Amino acid sequence: MKLSIIIPAFNEEDRIVNTLKQTFVYLEGQPYQSEVLVISDGSHDQTGPVVGRFSPPEGVSLKFLEYHPNRGKGYAVRYGMLRGQGQVIMFMDADYSVPVSAVEDGLELLEEGYHIAIASRAVAGANVIQRQSLVREISATLYTFIQNRYLGLGFPDTQCGFKLFTQSVAHDLFAQQKLDSVIFDPEILFLAKRRGYRVGQFPVEWTHDEASRIQYDSLGKSLFIFRELFRIRRLHRIKI
Repeated sequence: MKLSIIIPAFNEEDRIVNTLKQTFVYLEGQPYQSEVLVISDGSHDQTGPVVGRFSPPEGVSLKFLEYHPNRGKGYAVRYGMLRGQGQVIMFMDADYSVPVSAVEDGLELLEEGYHIAIASRAVAGANVIQRQSLVREISATLYTFIQNRYLGLGFPDTQCGFKLFTQSVAHDLFAQQKLDSVIFDPEILFLAKRRGYRVGQFPVEWTHDEASRIQYDSLGKSLFIFRELFRIRRLHRIKI
């Protein structure tokens, strides 16, 4: 099996339909075997039954995995990444903000010798079709600056939910992951740097979804993000 696609889902009975339709159309046209793992992060809607009504095309398997209670996006992604069986294991968001065909650019980087390929909305060639609010964009820029200085990273966009890993690297890094929240991305990239893995970036077309399940619309939620960020070095026993 060449490719495993992990899709974390929390109450995604509506958006998962288009995401799976588009993903299966794309995978049906590929010359390799693949699998799609939908990870329900304690959903209490009809996500499971909706996914269960899909019949994947030949050469593609579909698995629905669920646990309770809700643990956070980071936990859901880790849960799936450690169970992926493909030579390449990736995760993508359930809102289909990045078209699945972008996987081709990521696979090309892995074939060039990179261990990890991350989608970016902030490198040359990226196309943001629908932007976030100005306040959210400014907050994201500030967060990224602090994050990169604190963790010693140099990526202009770590939060785009579309990343590919070779199987061995995926299993190595996600087995070490400790954060269950949305801040797992920089933690994984921090661990990748420590392990000496090569990380490539590729531009994507991205559309903001106003119905995002992850909202930081209060001071408390914003402070939570920074608290999570500043836990990373401590959790991995690295002094500032």
